Amino acid sequence: MASDLSDLLAPELVAVGMPAASKKALFTQIGALAAPMLGLEPRAIAEALAAREKEGSTGFGGGVAIPHARLPGMRRVALVVARLAHPIAFAAVDDVAVDVVAAMLSPPHAGGEHLKALARVARRFRDRTLVAKLRGAASPDAIYALLTADETRDAA
Repeated sequence: MASDLSDLLAPELVAVGMPAASKKALFTQIGALAAPMLGLEPRAIAEALAAREKEGSTGFGGGVAIPHARLPGMRRVALVVARLAHPIAFAAVDDVAVDVVAAMLSPPHAGGEHLKALARVARRFRDRTLVAKLRGAASPDAIYALLTADETRDAA
């Protein structure tokens, strides 16, 4: 199976140097970035991510977090990727501050689709080489290219 994330990610949903001093600020920034493209209210996105985070940290480890939420009004699963200006505390499994965020937003009833997409995103962000390249990428376009490259095609 292809491991690229091109069906979830759009270039407009990638940010480099996102300013966020806390999870709340991060979720507000993600809402502001994603709302115009997704046709949702920024506050609704931020609140949905914060509500899910209260259930347990989505800090994935290695400086990566994968916050996710289901939102009314979403038509499909979408991914927002941000490299933060400065790492923030996230109560991650390894207690490492987070500087790379992949926020996944799904329709309310996308049960299986949500879980499959979350597994794909987690598998991709578990790759330490990829995460190192994301940290070194100079622009949103470079991050988008890294995440939408099909590794299976590249390896052939």
